[in-house]
Amino acid sequence: MDTMVRELDTASQAARAAGEVLMRYYGGAYGVAEKSTDNPVTAADLEANETLKSTILGAFPDDGWLSEETADSDDRLSRRRVWIVDPLDGTKEFIGQIPEFVVCIALVEDGLPRLAVEYNPVHDELFCARKGGGTFLNGQRVHVSGQADLRHASVLASRSEEARGEWEPYRSKMKVNLTGSVAYKFGLVSAGRHDATFTLTPKNEWDVCAGSLLVAEAGGMVTDPDGRAIRFNNQETLLPGLIASNGFLHRAILNTIRETRAALE
Repeated sequence: MDTMVRELDTASQAARAAGEVLMRYYGGAYGVAEKSTDNPVTAADLEANETLKSTILGAFPDDGWLSEETADSDDRLSRRRVWIVDPLDGTKEFIGQIPEFVVCIALVEDGLPRLAVEYNPVHDELFCARKGGGTFLNGQRVHVSGQADLRHASVLASRSEEARGEWEPYRSKMKVNLTGSVAYKFGLVSAGRHDATFTLTPKNEWDVCAGSLLVAEAGGMVTDPDGRAIRFNNQETLLPGLIASNGFLHRAILNTIRETRAALE
């Protein structure tokens, strides 16, 4: 097992430092802009991003960088190691003072995540994982749930997707719980607090890279909505949705999505 001790320590320190930045803004006054429709960015996102970049690339200057709040460069495509980060996943929840947002950091080697950190500064929850080393929450090892019956499974859903009616076909087939931040959903699934989450809305790599390793190292499974494995550090960063589950539910969720899609066509 590649321990990556220095990388994990650096990522954890960076996540906590970025979390401190976010908490200085949380509940206060700050500027908000729209990068695109229904896609806000705040001064907190931008300052937290600079904290992450200076800390991580200061320690590992030869690595590549992909962040939601940094202009992308094809330079990362030629790097074997690339940090994929989101300084604030759940910006809408942050603005609404809903404590369901996280700082996300992942280190990818040859397209596969090797290290992941997510930090919720409101709850002081630090999720960490290393490839082959398990997933930990505040230093304690965690595992996905053992729920195998989709009818009784707690499945986390997006509030905005719910508002658009996208979860209505699934409500009779599982227990749908609304939660902010796709990355935070993955963390909660990895800790066994909920059983699964999925989205059929395209997500960027920085939204899900860290969370995918958290779930996998906790014993779960992450695929695209058609059941295919996911690779990262692609030229096109948008992914066609995700399913993250405890593993026991994965086939049932895949089948339910296929059946629902067919019924709606």
